[in-house]
Amino acid sequence: MAPFLYKWLLAGFFAVSHPFYVSVTDINHNEKQQILEISCKTFLDDMEKTLRNQYKMPVELTKPKDPKKTEQMVWEYLKKHLLLKIDGKAVVPEWVGLETEGASLWTYLQVKSVSSVHKVEITNTILYELYDTQISIMHVQAGGIKKSTRINNPDSYASFEF
Repeated sequence: MAPFLYKWLLAGFFAVSHPFYVSVTDINHNEKQQILEISCKTFLDDMEKTLRNQYKMPVELTKPKDPKKTEQMVWEYLKKHLLLKIDGKAVVPEWVGLETEGASLWTYLQVKSVSSVHKVEITNTILYELYDTQISIMHVQAGGIKKSTRINNPDSYASFEF
């Protein structure tokens, strides 16, 4: 096989398949605006597969036929799989939106009226029903301090104190 063809086939394979399963959640307390800014990054194909399994219908995130319905499915999923407590009080983030970037899906959420943050508790089961080896990486920033952790399925809880 010609070397350029081999590289092309190999590149195509890795574009649609990946050997590890990870999500990344970033939480940043914007003190000036008193908003908790939340972004979650997952592999597109994993989220599509999860949503197809949950809703029993085809799901296309890069070019959805009905973008509002697709966003609603992602939002409903995240509300169940990313639970937050700020200083001991459960909060439900608001949906901001989503975007695709290469093989990744970025979702954006926010919690308004958060004047200070001393403790953030996260229960994160994003994509856990899909892969036993799912990893969740979480970064939380408050008061100019950034803390990070990693949890592996089935562990789902992380706590950060500032």
